[in-house]
Amino acid sequence: MPPKCTTALLKRLRNIMKNTNYVCQNLQAYFIPSCDAHQSEYIASCDQRRAFISGFTGSVGTAIVTQKCAALWTDGRYFLQAGQQLDENWELMKMGITGTPTFGQFLAKVLPVGSHVGVDPFLISYDCWETLFRELNDKGHSLIPVKDNLIDAIWDDQPVRPLNKVEHFEVNYAGKEWQKKVVEVREKMQKEGASILIITALDEIAWLFNLRGCDIPFNPVFFSYAVITLNSVFFFIDQKRLSPAARINLESKKEININLTYCSYDSLTDSLKNIIDENKEGKIWISKDSNYAVVSLIPEERRLLKVTPICLKKAIKTDEEIKCSQNAHMKDGVALCEYFCWLSKEAHKGNLTEIDGVKKLEDFKKLQHNYMGPSFETISSSGPNGAVIHYKPTEETNRKISPDEIYLCDCGSQYSDGGTTDVTRTYHFGTPTAFQKVCYTLVLKGHISLSSAVFPKLIPGYRLDSFARRALWEHGMDYSHGTGHGVGAYLNVHEGPMGISYRTLPNDPGLQPGMILSIEPGFYKDGDFGVRLENLAVVKEAETPHDFQKTGFHHI
Repeated sequence: MPPKCTTALLKRLRNIMKNTNYVCQNLQAYFIPSCDAHQSEYIASCDQRRAFISGFTGSVGTAIVTQKCAALWTDGRYFLQAGQQLDENWELMKMGITGTPTFGQFLAKVLPVGSHVGVDPFLISYDCWETLFRELNDKGHSLIPVKDNLIDAIWDDQPVRPLNKVEHFEVNYAGKEWQKKVVEVREKMQKEGASILIITALDEIAWLFNLRGCDIPFNPVFFSYAVITLNSVFFFIDQKRLSPAARINLESKKEININLTYCSYDSLTDSLKNIIDENKEGKIWISKDSNYAVVSLIPEERRLLKVTPICLKKAIKTDEEIKCSQNAHMKDGVALCEYFCWLSKEAHKGNLTEIDGVKKLEDFKKLQHNYMGPSFETISSSGPNGAVIHYKPTEETNRKISPDEIYLCDCGSQYSDGGTTDVTRTYHFGTPTAFQKVCYTLVLKGHISLSSAVFPKLIPGYRLDSFARRALWEHGMDYSHGTGHGVGAYLNVHEGPMGISYRTLPNDPGLQPGMILSIEPGFYKDGDFGVRLENLAVVKEAETPHDFQKTGFHHI
């Protein structure tokens, strides 16, 4: 499939960057993140602005458009895909590669001194804003918040924001009533001297209220905000979206008086100002990953900028959540066994394609009780497509699944009875080459090494990353993505704040019992094949001859 032609779109964008009907002052550059106002990784179609302007559809990427050039930054998972999807107007910036400039370094190089760089303040995190602001300011440039998004102004057929039904998530799956979660959160707030907690991350809100939705593909979340004070809870959502069961659950007094107030989603800015005015004492707790527009409403002297207490509480699963995850993997395991058995027979007929595989796998999964759909878009990749780390088959890229090539399948599921899965398997239905056998074996050795690791409590994930890479390193091989990510409980398939990567994670609290993470080493030979093996594992207490603070992985 040829890249999307972006010439006309870039011309329109550059014109309105100079048009005072849209901006208060001329912009020499416009910064286009890939997220929504909640800093979500997966986003609704109405928020896919970076994909619209650039043609690159990967989940991670940032675009910058100046009057003379356009550039896109993405990480190693998407280098091949971005190279295929970007047209001649764009320069690909490979994050993590030596010599790749930061956003600020790039802009300092291409812009004249005194330039204005615009960005939608709802689409950039406070942390990213601060970094970019300092870099630009040091070079004599200004970062300007632009009230009306400029991509929206040129997106003639932009989809409308979804407002789907929100359902109750039963406590026997969640493990704890939402009112008790609020009490625990307030205890954390008091220890930090905070009188207000602002929650903008959609999965944190869904977890807190024991609710699930379907506003964003693959993730059972819904558009909303929440604010917790020491005596009230404000839920920013249209009440009509709540199912009867959800309303009953939220409004049940129980033995705890939460004092819940509903507010409209669009009233956050004005309502938050009022809440702050009414709670004049104490810190205001908000994640620095929240968008700049919201953080900027908080007086600087009252800001407590750190990971919310919900983020860590959500990551440490209850016993009920762990059981639900194990149950989900058993159901997924049945579907995958059925699929690969079918595939091993059909692949030799020569007519089966990658897309056929996706459809058949979905048929098998739909037979499982409480299956709600994929937790991400299934990666069904044959031969060279397997080397595209986050490949998704399309009509233009669709290949036959051949017994002469390696086949890689990375898939996940959402189950309404509490489970989110993520599994990768790599098969060869004929005779692999000696080199392919070596690659598979090295990846498997890395997977076993990390899966069986015993390690001190609270150790950060980056310190375990080399367990999965050592066997590959000994052969001069490696892979350009992280080794593991947290996984939600019928929530987002990618969940923080912990992870396992060669990069340090700024918010990593250290691995703790109850956390569920993926383990997924791989190897990719461009233009030929890819190998990846992935399971989910839960951190559990380990027994050792000597009594130090130890934990280890246990397969889900």
